[in-house]
Amino acid sequence: MYGLYAIGFIAACVMALLLTPLVKKFAFWVGAVDAPNHRKVHTRIMPRLGGLAIFLAFVGAYFVVSPALDAVNSDAAFGLLLGGFVIVVTGALDDRFQLSPKWKLLGQLIAACIVVSFGLKIDLVNIPFGETNLPIGWLSIPITILWIVGVSNAINLIDGLDGLSAGVSGIATTTILILALMMGNVTVILLCVILLGSISGFMFFNFHPAKIFMGDSGALFLGFALATLSILGFKQAAVVSLLIPIMILGVPLSDTFFAMLRRYVNKLPISAPDKSHLHHCLLQMGFSHRTSVLIIYGIAAIFGGSAVVCSVFISQDSTWGLIMIIVALFLVMLVGAEAIGIISKSRKPVINFLQKLVGKQVQSDRVGK
Repeated sequence: MYGLYAIGFIAACVMALLLTPLVKKFAFWVGAVDAPNHRKVHTRIMPRLGGLAIFLAFVGAYFVVSPALDAVNSDAAFGLLLGGFVIVVTGALDDRFQLSPKWKLLGQLIAACIVVSFGLKIDLVNIPFGETNLPIGWLSIPITILWIVGVSNAINLIDGLDGLSAGVSGIATTTILILALMMGNVTVILLCVILLGSISGFMFFNFHPAKIFMGDSGALFLGFALATLSILGFKQAAVVSLLIPIMILGVPLSDTFFAMLRRYVNKLPISAPDKSHLHHCLLQMGFSHRTSVLIIYGIAAIFGGSAVVCSVFISQDSTWGLIMIIVALFLVMLVGAEAIGIISKSRKPVINFLQKLVGKQVQSDRVGK
């Protein structure tokens, strides 16, 4: 079986390697290009539509390997493939014609509804500090749709540097793959393996200096796939709480959260674009393009590793271990966000509080001596 997984990875990777140069030529031919502006980091016209290569490699590799695996949930896989097709078409149209937000949202909602129609829903929310699952009834459908649309847009928001979205998505996919291997979920293992292969092949052309961008077709598809895989991987796992998929996608979700908080603090519309996302802040601190991407990869890996550790704590009913991991991760995330100025360049309440706390402790130690 592991040999088939390896074949799936290699097939997806090779297909992505072969398809990406063709998609690049197609993007120039149809005019799906990204011109530089004041918010962009790149300085020359770049082809988009890279998501087409990722999606086609993903679909091709699935049909190469899946017939040999009897345990694959074909309904769930087809839900992902069909919904993925809709969201890739939506993203491709935006890459070429710059769709209005309402049309992009409509495409995302249709794709999410397709997934739900194939039976993939968040039916239960596992209580992290209890032993029971909380049924959510009819709320499962809107919560599932909101999750898929939210994650799709979160991946799209961090697509600001060469190889950033692809790499972060690859790390998240690897994390889901590790958890699926721990649970023996054949369908999720296969889909993660071929998605990882598709991303790896595309990364050859997308890492700095990039020869092609994935565009909305790629960022939306990767976000959609990760959101769907997280539902498929954990919906029947009573020991895994809703915290785990949130932690796996910690980088894009936290960047989206901080963007909303930043705009609220600065009294700007929630949808207002800016240059204060995580990757922008790292560049402003003087890090190079490549170094900034590698730093964010490291952060994504920490989130992914924490998710795996937390899943082990949950399975062993180790409540205090879970609490310590969550509190430490949350505190480090807040301090790091304030340190780089992702929320505000001047307001740093958590850091100021910790500095005062340390100062008081030092004074107390001196008095004690």
